[in-house]
Amino acid sequence: MGSFSIWHWLVVLVIVVLVFGTKKLRNLGSDLGGAVKGFKEGMKSADEEEISSASQHTDARIIESEARDKSRTKS
Repeated sequence: MGSFSIWHWLVVLVIVVLVFGTKKLRNLGSDLGGAVKGFKEGMKSADEEEISSASQHTDARIIESEARDKSRTKS
């Protein structure tokens, strides 16, 4: 009762193709693929920016720490 057989899914697929047509479904598939690709590229660039800013922040702390150490040794 809770699950559908393969025949149910085939009937649903035929109805969807009849309602929307193959051209619209093909366009929908390519649009969806482009959206997923754009999302992945956006996530990748966000990760790279995060890593870059974290390394710059770490570099600034190291330089600050070295400057403090030098000023302590001169005093």
